[in-house]
Amino acid sequence: MSRRTLSRLSLCAATIGALAVAAFAVAPSQAAEDAVIIPPPATDAQESGIKTAVLAGGCFWGVQGVFQHTAGVVSAVSGYSGGNKATADYSMVSTGTTGHAESVEIKYNPQQISYGKILQIFFSVVHDPTQLNRQGPDTGSQYRSAIFTTSDEQKKVADAYIAQLNAAKVYPKPIVTKVGALQAFYPAEGYHQDYLTLHPNQPYIAYNDIPKVENLKKIFAANYIEKPTLVNGSKVTN
Repeated sequence: MSRRTLSRLSLCAATIGALAVAAFAVAPSQAAEDAVIIPPPATDAQESGIKTAVLAGGCFWGVQGVFQHTAGVVSAVSGYSGGNKATADYSMVSTGTTGHAESVEIKYNPQQISYGKILQIFFSVVHDPTQLNRQGPDTGSQYRSAIFTTSDEQKKVADAYIAQLNAAKVYPKPIVTKVGALQAFYPAEGYHQDYLTLHPNQPYIAYNDIPKVENLKKIFAANYIEKPTLVNGSKVTN
């Protein structure tokens, strides 16, 4: 069993489990990383047709879950980016030696949500972009903060937005998010898809990820949808 699997499953099922559920029951909007109110990007992409954004911000369960509850998102798929096809495997990626980051491929309709708004949600409620090679309880380069751009315009918008947020000092530390062109995206194994929806009471999800969806609903009410856009037509089992 991989180190990350132990941290997510075994640890959660043991001591942290009861504490996480109790904490969530008391304060459902308090996640391992707090949401930060930030301004929208001063410069946004001008796009048409269905577009793709690929983002990495820690465990892909929570990243996918947030964007599955975001209006204008056609699909959000958990997967791997940054390495090659041969190592796009959960057990290999979990070693932190493949170059991959746990990522989410987001297909969106720019007529309903802009690339800039997706980045605003990403930086505000999805993760803490000042943490280097970690998020919450998870550590390693596979949990790094990264934006894999699919066009020159996306790169310009992402770079400008990071500079804008750093200049405004909305975080206590500089943003460490890396921006680079997408080389490839490899969907993760089926059991990782729709994980937040399928396992809302799993302690890791309850403590780290459900609050992110609650913060999306609170901070970005106009962009929130109650029914998630799922990969597999999944049904909640607990």
